[in-house]
Amino acid sequence: MKETKRDVLLDVEDVPKAGQWITLSLQHLFAMFGSTVLVPILVGLSPAVALVSSGLGTLAYLLITKGQVPAYLGSSFAFITPILVAKATGGPEAAMIGCFVAGLVYGFIALIIKNVGIKWLMNILPPVVVGPVIMVIGLSLAGTAVKMAMYEDPNAKTLVYSTTHITIALITVATIICCNVFFKGFLSIIPVLMGIIVGYICSVFAGIVNFEKIKEAKWFDVPDLLIPFATYTPNFSWSVILIMLPVVIVTLSEHIGHQMVLSKVVGRNFLKKPGLHRSILGDGTGIVIGSLIGGPPLTSYGENIGVLTMTRAFSVYVIGGAAVTAIIFGFVGKVSAMLSSIPSAVMGGVSILLFGIIASSGLRMLIDHKVDFDQKRNLMIASVVLVLGIGGAFINLPGNVQLSGMALSAIVGVVLNLVLPGREKNNGDMFEQ
Repeated sequence: MKETKRDVLLDVEDVPKAGQWITLSLQHLFAMFGSTVLVPILVGLSPAVALVSSGLGTLAYLLITKGQVPAYLGSSFAFITPILVAKATGGPEAAMIGCFVAGLVYGFIALIIKNVGIKWLMNILPPVVVGPVIMVIGLSLAGTAVKMAMYEDPNAKTLVYSTTHITIALITVATIICCNVFFKGFLSIIPVLMGIIVGYICSVFAGIVNFEKIKEAKWFDVPDLLIPFATYTPNFSWSVILIMLPVVIVTLSEHIGHQMVLSKVVGRNFLKKPGLHRSILGDGTGIVIGSLIGGPPLTSYGENIGVLTMTRAFSVYVIGGAAVTAIIFGFVGKVSAMLSSIPSAVMGGVSILLFGIIASSGLRMLIDHKVDFDQKRNLMIASVVLVLGIGGAFINLPGNVQLSGMALSAIVGVVLNLVLPGREKNNGDMFEQ
């Protein structure tokens, strides 16, 4: 990857002026805000804690990467299904312990990459495996999105169809699409946030927003932290870890892809300096931090790259300012209460599009890397991964451990890629160093 020089407003090491710092930091945070709070709302965690863990994780990331990579870490959509399954298995504490172990795996992989490089990882995780697994993540969540959009209470035993809810959901979807396709500038970078705002306003007029908790909330309030190892329950099962670990297959590939694009935008080779091992370790540290206080796992965001491309402000101080602001917002009780008051119809509308985008990004990976489905091995791998993952297949293992859904499909995909004949020796070329 060649380094290129580009005209920039602020380079990576530049310290912005006070007014510029505040403006750019808020712009960065708002670009990440919608997606960062959406994940905890969907999985039943505190959005305020997610903001705090996002800020802390980003600051840790900046330190580990020696202040050389301008990346903001937000809530990872890849972990939604594993967290929901883990919570059903052993409660929220068990889910956080599973996320904690996933973060440790990041650290272990970073250590290996530092010593032996990355070719081995790319041979295990070629696009023909990762692409279908990403599609499984999005498509397996489709039913959840539709339920939130269509019914008055998507968690009720008896579902009641609501014309009001589906209308608001469709308005939310339409807003996101319009911002993304027809608008330019900053509005095109924050379509999710704009969708939530417009959907929320429509919900207010429809009378389905409860303002009582907002009125009762304090301005300053410590968020509901969840300390898994302090509130450990005997419901924990090793199957939780098996549910979480295969997600690393997807998030690692996602991370490497983002680093490559970010390198092109900024004009520096972040895979070499500070090194891919440092950015992966930073990502893993963010996941560990989130798991220790009850926040969802973190990952680098495409929105972050979009903002950098638009503003040309690559300063890590801007990213750090956004992180500190997110932490402050996490302690504002009114903000937390308002986030909790967002109706399920709005979240359903956002989810319809976002989950579809996740699935489409898996398809895009297959197209971008020209996976040839005339080759029987590629067709077999993708077919098995998709059906096992979306169909909800599971295997009961000794010790009351269950391997199911996306986790099972990811592992089977890796195994098939390794054992079927015809595997190219140099799958690592897709991520040039």
